[in-house]
Amino acid sequence: MPFALFDVPWWGWVLFVLLTTHITIAAVTIYLHRQQAHHALELHPVVSHFFRFWLWLSTGMVTREWVAVHRKHHARCETGDDPHSPQVHGLRRVLLEGSELYRVEAGRDATVVAYGHATPDDWIERHLYRRHPMAGVGLMLLIDVVCFGAIGLTLWAIQMLWIPLFAAGVINGLGHYWGYRSFATRDASRNILPWGILIGGEELHNNHHAYSRSARLSNPNCWWEFDIGWLYIRLLSFLHLAKVLCLAPKLRVGYAKSQCDAMTLEAIITHRFAVLAKYAQALEQSAIAEARILRSHLPALPEQHLRAALKRWLQKESTELSEAERAALDQALQASHFLHTVLVMRQQLVSVWQCSTATREQLIEQLEAWCVSAEASGIRPLRDFSRQLRSYG
Repeated sequence: MPFALFDVPWWGWVLFVLLTTHITIAAVTIYLHRQQAHHALELHPVVSHFFRFWLWLSTGMVTREWVAVHRKHHARCETGDDPHSPQVHGLRRVLLEGSELYRVEAGRDATVVAYGHATPDDWIERHLYRRHPMAGVGLMLLIDVVCFGAIGLTLWAIQMLWIPLFAAGVINGLGHYWGYRSFATRDASRNILPWGILIGGEELHNNHHAYSRSARLSNPNCWWEFDIGWLYIRLLSFLHLAKVLCLAPKLRVGYAKSQCDAMTLEAIITHRFAVLAKYAQALEQSAIAEARILRSHLPALPEQHLRAALKRWLQKESTELSEAERAALDQALQASHFLHTVLVMRQQLVSVWQCSTATREQLIEQLEAWCVSAEASGIRPLRDFSRQLRSYG
């Protein structure tokens, strides 16, 4: 190819784009997300500055701004102040205009001041990366054109679209709309896929919202989940270029105890999001069977929608439901003793870790009383779940 430093076949261009965009993804998830936003690990200064320099070349994003927007997302998740929630802005807008939503929030000084603390503020950050963010992407364009000629323009365009598409669009959009939930967090976060490869592990978004300070995004209790970002962190740790500061605890299951003790209480409080998710899973099939009874009392809801509603009711607090959902739930509670029992029991379980004034001994007694009530309820899945709880810790 004329005027190109390297004459490579078409597959060489593909490999170049895949390699450079994957480095960008690794920089976002390891440096921006896990290190800077959540302080889940420390990186050697050389590695940290390499990622910072690479992001200046490949995205033009400023560390302080990205961190501020992301921290505000966690602090105001799924509310009107969330910078990019599909529950608020709509999935289509977040998918197609996610980068624009990011730029709007990053341009608000109040957000950057409130949430952008403890990020790099050295000479090169103040005088180059922060002051001239677009100079980096311009330099990347020059490098691509010099190396590959005119096709370099296309390669550069793909590089520039990668983060807006996958991070600002897919993670912020689908990650709060579609997928599976291992943890019943109070937001709408979901794991898009159990294998976090294409987006560096960020596909495991529900896991991250459950334990936001964990350097590992895969669930330690789910062996089939894979986080490639964690693989890179382990490699950097082996080379003494990274130090892990925080990891999500692993839920330990032993023998079923006859009485709940301090270890049971501690395990349930620590893993409360997982406990609530397991509660919903344990009661889901029985709740769906109950839909046949409820259909005559809720004729406005088709059976498919009723089943989906039952799943949501098992996973959410009533205060998190819309007004229409709460009205439907009230009707369902009047018609179904089963549903009334399992939702009341769910709220009583939540109160175990929400009660801030009770002593440890009182909480253990409260948990034991909950298990006794669950086992005497006459609802087999509830009884089995109670026995499972007794094995934690």
